[in-house]
Amino acid sequence: MQEKPTLIVLLGPTGIGKTDLSLSIATALDCEIISADSRQLYRDMQIGTAAPTAEQLQTVPHHFVGTLGLEEYYSAAQYETDVLNFLSTAFLQHDKMLLTGGSMMYIDAVCDGIDDIPTISTEVREKVMQKYKAEGLDVLCEELRSLDPQHYAEVDLKNPRRVIHAIEVCYMTGNTFSSFRTRTRKERPFHILKIGLQREREELFNRINARVDAMIEGGLVEEARRLYSYRHLNALNTVGYKELFAYFDGEMDLSVAIEKIKKNTRVYAKKQMTWFKKDTDIHWFHPDKLSVEEVLALL
Repeated sequence: MQEKPTLIVLLGPTGIGKTDLSLSIATALDCEIISADSRQLYRDMQIGTAAPTAEQLQTVPHHFVGTLGLEEYYSAAQYETDVLNFLSTAFLQHDKMLLTGGSMMYIDAVCDGIDDIPTISTEVREKVMQKYKAEGLDVLCEELRSLDPQHYAEVDLKNPRRVIHAIEVCYMTGNTFSSFRTRTRKERPFHILKIGLQREREELFNRINARVDAMIEGGLVEEARRLYSYRHLNALNTVGYKELFAYFDGEMDLSVAIEKIKKNTRVYAKKQMTWFKKDTDIHWFHPDKLSVEEVLALL
């Protein structure tokens, strides 16, 4: 019986050092990289999403980077389908593939599968979006509390996309969003090896602060200004752009916006680590102390 191929998953919070390690591992194993970053999927957001550079893309083939237009709708469920379809072909050429990123739901979708939540019709999506634009997030949160108190207690109420999607499902099906979340792990036709990267909090936060400074020096303000007319789109509802849009709107000084980017990125990194720490399948390493040989030993 032929040995199953292996998907190596290199994960960790933003700014931890996944990119350099992923290139080293992929080069050593002669495999390709699948991005698990929900924002790197979109074109025209290279600086703000720390997307792979042209040189890095030339060094190792990357997939699911810059494949979507800003206005295209995408979800973790679609990502699961697309990556599994891609792997079914990729594993004919490689016995190992490397998936790397920090988007928690996207990683879980590929490794464990996500529940079969019904596709939302255009009519329902537009109805909920119009309500959001007209009445705001607080009103939608109260409606979610009424429609699905269980999910209301669990969801990030400051994340419009999560709240909107839960209400869309309630409207579309007449059932609660919670009723579709069975959290049953799906079998995969490949082995999965999860490698997590972690640093001391102060070390990670210093790296995040320095990376934001480097992004600003590298042209993030100019990139955000080019994207300003798209600020209403979900793709741009993310740290780095939101704060600069507020600066463009005169709501704060640039220095304040930059500090908010740093703070909000640190908050997001903490959420990522909280999520990842629940997964007992992850092998944890400090990025500076993980060698390719150690990765091979885990295979």
